[in-house]
Amino acid sequence: MEITRSKLVEAKRQLDSTIHKLKETVKTLEAKENPNRYKSQITLAQRRIEAFELSVYLIEREIRDQSENS
Repeated sequence: MEITRSKLVEAKRQLDSTIHKLKETVKTLEAKENPNRYKSQITLAQRRIEAFELSVYLIEREIRDQSENS
């Protein structure tokens, strides 16, 4: 699979969107009357946010490396 700059940029855009939605989900769950009831969902969303943020970091690094080697 060829990893082009445009594919990396689009993947980053999609991940950024998902991160935003997950952060909003966490805010909503934490604002509920009994947030402890949603503890597992909150934890899962937070872990996904961390994983996606790591992915974004690696994509940004790859984009930077491709730019430097061009």
